[in-house]
Amino acid sequence: MADSKDVATEFDAIVIGSGISGGWAAKELCEKGLKTLVLERGRNVEHIRDYPTANTPVWEFPYRGAVPEKELSANPYISRAAGYDDSTKHFFIKDADHPYIQEKPFEWIRGYQVGGKSLIWGRACARWSEMDFTAPHRYGYGIEWPIGYGDIAPWYSHVEKFIGVCGNKEGIDTMPDGEFLPAFELNCVEQHLKDVLATKFNRHYVSGRWAQVTRPTSIHKEQHRQCLSRNLCMRGCPFGGYFSSNASTLPWAEKTGNLTLRPFSVVHSVIYDEQSGKATGVKVIDAKTKEATVFHAKIIFLNASALNTNLILLNSTSKRFPNGLGNDNGLLGKYICFHNYRAGMSGEFDGFEDKYYKVSKPAECIIPNFRNVYEKDTDFVGGYVVFSAAYREKLSDKNMPAALGASFKEAISKPGKWGAYMYMQGETIPKESNHVRLSKDKKDEWGIPLLITSVDYDDNDERMVKDFIEQGKAMLTAAGAKNIVVTDNHQPPGLDIHEMGGVRMGNDPATSLLNEWNQLHHCKNVFVTDGACMTSTGNQSPSILYMSLTARAANYAVEQLKKGAL
Repeated sequence: MADSKDVATEFDAIVIGSGISGGWAAKELCEKGLKTLVLERGRNVEHIRDYPTANTPVWEFPYRGAVPEKELSANPYISRAAGYDDSTKHFFIKDADHPYIQEKPFEWIRGYQVGGKSLIWGRACARWSEMDFTAPHRYGYGIEWPIGYGDIAPWYSHVEKFIGVCGNKEGIDTMPDGEFLPAFELNCVEQHLKDVLATKFNRHYVSGRWAQVTRPTSIHKEQHRQCLSRNLCMRGCPFGGYFSSNASTLPWAEKTGNLTLRPFSVVHSVIYDEQSGKATGVKVIDAKTKEATVFHAKIIFLNASALNTNLILLNSTSKRFPNGLGNDNGLLGKYICFHNYRAGMSGEFDGFEDKYYKVSKPAECIIPNFRNVYEKDTDFVGGYVVFSAAYREKLSDKNMPAALGASFKEAISKPGKWGAYMYMQGETIPKESNHVRLSKDKKDEWGIPLLITSVDYDDNDERMVKDFIEQGKAMLTAAGAKNIVVTDNHQPPGLDIHEMGGVRMGNDPATSLLNEWNQLHHCKNVFVTDGACMTSTGNQSPSILYMSLTARAANYAVEQLKKGAL
């Protein structure tokens, strides 16, 4: 990729961030002919070359993948992230390198490198339904979205065809069908759960919609991508089996000849011009030398990940915007929300011992939301999805056999009981009190104010957790599960890695920062299309919505630029 710190300073477009949404902004803008600068605060990571553990057998790690206690103690927050271990830790930050201030417990998970967290994401790609967009306003716990499912559906299709999403067409109202590659098959216990939930609960249990190229189409062959079901995704996949910016969108942007990628570029602020009423560029601090440079462009896309996008805009002050760019209503940094992942459970199953499975599939199953869909039917608002899978234990997981030599090998090769787990992903209520702001006296090593996080659960979250525990136990029990173990881990917000809001979309500039095209109401050539733009959280995973919003906004931005409206 075009990658140099000695680059020109004039571009058609600047994209801040190279992760899931930033990669899509780069692809769309470059394909439409715009000379585009992508700024990434972390190091460069090239597809395949920079995946050092991709093919390392687990027994070659010093502690079989476990992280030494000394490193865990030095990184108490990031080491709790899903997927963090000795084989993936190079794609996560170190806590001490990037401090922030927790006014309330919040564990901020970050991956600062080209590709961002697209290298380590969970890859769930179910579409939002119309109910996800309308429920907050209908039930009175949020403002109205300026768009609906019909506005974003074509862009979902646009994204799905390119990134590759596996799944089955199920005809489920709360999880619309998309452009799918073949789904992963259910194993025997998963099929049993599907049958029981359909018969006894009138609920769906389906193979997950996951960003895995199970059967490549021509566009995936051009990207040289194919999933081999190794289930080692978060190490970086040399086969491009799952979608990442590194394997897919950034190389596609590079092919156009319009991409300039600049790693080690910490964005300080967006520069606003009082006379034109537009942003003219971005101030960048070199991560290594601390040298400041200003890059100029006609349009700017913020895709730095939700909290960093809030930080940059809050730090982008001027005479016109003393409290942050576009922040006339004082709501920038407010209504931060997240997904509730607190509760999970597992149980054992008798029988099915004549059956096994062939691959360790890198996808789970989904029970789509069944709460508060067409009417409010619980003592809480919002809904939740349930992720689930069934597995067969190795005998040695619990009891090492008393044997030696050949008899030992034979004993440990026999699998044990079947088990299944479920865990929740719950919608949370956008609240003004859940916010981030800048420290007035503490700065990082690049001279940028530290971010203060003040985000917490509420009673609605507690009632939702209680309902999931009741319903999950009922579903597993009905399927014949035994020895069910339930956990409410009370983990702080942040570990869900689905932080959203702070720069939310809306129809009214008095209550929102962005319009229906993800433009700042008061600075039309600045677009925000990462998680910061979210008006509410929905219950499905949000990453594919970020990608779709980004493609839609980029298309609109180019149209407006050509018309001279920007």
